[in-house]
Amino acid sequence: MSVTILKEKCRGCRLCLKICPFDAIRMDDGKAVINYDKCTNCGACEISCKFEAILVEREEKEEKTDISAYKGVWVYAEQRLGKLMTTSLELLGAGRKLANKLGVELSAVLLGSGVDFICEELVHYGADKVIYVEHKLLQNYTTDGYTKVITDLINERKPEIMLIGATNIGRDLAPRVAARLNTGLTADCTKLDIDEEQKILLQTRPAFGGNIMATIVTPKHRPQMATVRPGVMKKMEKDEKRKGVIEKVEAQLSDEDLRVKVEQVVKSTKQIVNLVEAEYIVSGGRGLGGPEGFKLMEELANALGGVVGSSRAAVDAGWISHDHQVGQTGKTVRPKVYIACGISGAIQHLAGMQNSDCIIAINKNPDAPIFSVADYGIVGDLYKVVPMLIEEVKKLKEQK
Repeated sequence: MSVTILKEKCRGCRLCLKICPFDAIRMDDGKAVINYDKCTNCGACEISCKFEAILVEREEKEEKTDISAYKGVWVYAEQRLGKLMTTSLELLGAGRKLANKLGVELSAVLLGSGVDFICEELVHYGADKVIYVEHKLLQNYTTDGYTKVITDLINERKPEIMLIGATNIGRDLAPRVAARLNTGLTADCTKLDIDEEQKILLQTRPAFGGNIMATIVTPKHRPQMATVRPGVMKKMEKDEKRKGVIEKVEAQLSDEDLRVKVEQVVKSTKQIVNLVEAEYIVSGGRGLGGPEGFKLMEELANALGGVVGSSRAAVDAGWISHDHQVGQTGKTVRPKVYIACGISGAIQHLAGMQNSDCIIAINKNPDAPIFSVADYGIVGDLYKVVPMLIEEVKKLKEQK
């Protein structure tokens, strides 16, 4: 597919310059000119032109991808201000299993500036190779910069699988990389596996509000790309004796490639609830009866050294903020202990917490679905049961 400016029809109105999302058009002697290094053939300029001066020629036949040329599993190692995200370690755990089944190398792709100290940690958590791309323009995440660098790397080295965490950054980055590469992307996966016969990636994600699980494959395009929900994969045990290859790559990146420049990163003063890494979570649902019930949840969570979670129903009712929500449209967690208070156990909520090491459910309804996944179930009034739990936890702490 290519874009052509019909100069005899171009009126120099500059509308295409304003509409192009990639800054790929400039004016030269009163006529529009395409910068093909930046153009992604999206067609936005053709649609906007009122004078039919832009022609996008589309190939009738889709160019076939030589699948045999693609080898290896890649994981995008996300770091923020020099801190490696836990999601990246979880992806290395999942990627290690996939690479072993395929008999290929597992590589971690790290972008940044002055973060080479992270490379060894990636090896210790399962990477055979770390591809470290360092550049001053990669110090902070930018959509344009990171998309270009990763796309260039994939085009050059051709991995068969690319995994990215479904974080705020990952959800911004992954679809843009996939679009540039003309490949498929399965978003928000909760399970990954390899088809033993076809040797292709099986990407499973919830669909229709979590009521069914859909398994998606990408048989004709490469790389096979997936974003993975934080908290659903298990990271490997750290092995400091593990050895791997660390390769430093120079990025082909300039200021002209970036439409947005990060001047300053200001951390929020708001206390962020870290549900994904919490070992103890006390969650409340509609059964609390009102927002005041979360004061009791917080008291138990503090006694355990944990955090407060919630069901979607409690968030929708305005009883607690969304950053506490566990489930299909919230966080996926796997704490040592998950205590569900007044939560019925809708499938959307279960999808986010059923892999917890120990689940304790407290509910008045003995037929509540939450009991089907609970290791321990207490049928009773949570306003009587929870204070008793708090008292017992405090006694145990005093004995220590």
